[in-house]
Amino acid sequence: MTALSPELRLWDPPVTYRIGVAMGVHANPYSGELLRAIRGAAAQAGCDVMLADTEDTVSEEAAVVRALRADLVDGVLLVPSPGDEAVINGLVRMGVPTVLVDRLAARNDVDQVGTENVHAVTSLVKHLTERRHRKIGLISGDDGQEVSRERVRGYRLGLEQAGLRFNRELVECGLSTSGGAARATAKLLDGWPSPTALVVADESMLVGVQYEAHRRGIRIGSELAVVGYGDMGWARRVSPAVTTLAQPIADIGRRAVQMLLSRMADPDRPPESIHLTPKFLHGASCGC
Repeated sequence: MTALSPELRLWDPPVTYRIGVAMGVHANPYSGELLRAIRGAAAQAGCDVMLADTEDTVSEEAAVVRALRADLVDGVLLVPSPGDEAVINGLVRMGVPTVLVDRLAARNDVDQVGTENVHAVTSLVKHLTERRHRKIGLISGDDGQEVSRERVRGYRLGLEQAGLRFNRELVECGLSTSGGAARATAKLLDGWPSPTALVVADESMLVGVQYEAHRRGIRIGSELAVVGYGDMGWARRVSPAVTTLAQPIADIGRRAVQMLLSRMADPDRPPESIHLTPKFLHGASCGC
């Protein structure tokens, strides 16, 4: 009979939990980074990850979450799609351990982790007002997302703190897409009053703003100040580099896994919402 060394691994260590991740895989430029952080934190905890692509639509989100539940996952990390919250309501009602990731909802019955939006965008507006801009426009995101509404509130708060009146004519919705942002930028630049500075509410829309300014021959930084929300590698390589607030995406992914593990270990603890502070990255797009 052959004796086996006690140092040999006869099997892999048992999986602690099976975590379902439901997200629009191609919905945001940072989706890959978020998923890598989630997988890394899950692997450290001995958990398996099952990924389901929601395509960032409510209908597909409902279908993939049902599939994850049928596969008997122990908990769900969900990046909610824009629209109604039927899927979230169902997960909460059934008592499924759930953490909302990145796109936070205006509710207190489910665990959530994302970035702080209101005061962060207020700081962008303040940065522009300190450079004597008074006609500051906003390219807002999809109205169906709470994060978009929070960033609008941050914009309005920044104007209020600077003693500036909110002007609805200086706000256009870019639908959280580059094409939508290009159209919104064109409308603002053709309107009255025409802005001297723009706050862009997410990284997908910054591409559209850059495109429209370039198409018109407007020099960003000297003729139009631009600041945005998001951490895009290209934004630091273009000239001028873009002044942005960088979301701590890796931290969001790790904290989401930790929250879910905590929820599964203690199902009765009160739900919590964690808002991580974004990092200010200064470029020359703001004109300074």
